[in-house]
Amino acid sequence: MPDTQRIALITGANKGIGFETARAIGRKGHIILLGSRDPSRGEAAVTKLKQEGINACLLQIDVADRTTILAAAKAIQNSFGKLDILVNNAGSGSPSDGPLSKAGLAEVRRLFEVNYFGALETTQAMLHLLKKATSPRIVNVSSGLGSLTRNSDPNWAFNAVQLIGYNSSKAALNMATVLLAKELKDTGIKVNSVAPGYTATDLNGGGQGAQTVEEGAQASVLAALLPDDGPTGAFFGLEGPEPW
Repeated sequence: MPDTQRIALITGANKGIGFETARAIGRKGHIILLGSRDPSRGEAAVTKLKQEGINACLLQIDVADRTTILAAAKAIQNSFGKLDILVNNAGSGSPSDGPLSKAGLAEVRRLFEVNYFGALETTQAMLHLLKKATSPRIVNVSSGLGSLTRNSDPNWAFNAVQLIGYNSSKAALNMATVLLAKELKDTGIKVNSVAPGYTATDLNGGGQGAQTVEEGAQASVLAALLPDDGPTGAFFGLEGPEPW
């Protein structure tokens, strides 16, 4: 394996922003471990990437299921012995989410399990593999909706989007980014949150969104392939820094 070829795991990568992130990183010559909860959908996505000449394989992983996370880490250890890039992309929304006074709390808990605890548990399981890499990167796919600053601004374009489960889980993910970056500051592992932007994905009802999934993936790709003098503990989109 060439020294410049990296091993990249992208969770929730069988469709949407995750798939386009995998495709873009793969096109640069890196090995893609396409994380998918559904094996059949994951295999279909891997087939598409292989048809484009991308070196990709399926890694069945459900970030809400510890057993699959640990099995995925073991598979990476056995096959590669390290992991260069972890993109915590898997995420979920819910029609039962909404303002705090109305949201279904069971669904709010589920959103935290996927959007926050899933990323934490996956990162914990993969950390020993990332520490074996030369220039490892952790990318937490957050959202502008997770920004306390933006949500406090009455003039913000998305101020009316009051999703206590989704917004709060992404704000918590941002805190995890800051704290993990501090914990790992002497290891060479860069940890960043990214805001893809308002993208037309299944999470937004398919057709809704101001940009394509290809455009939405660009911030994740940028963070995954940061040079060694790039930032850590930051929150940014393609156009620059995002406020916390």
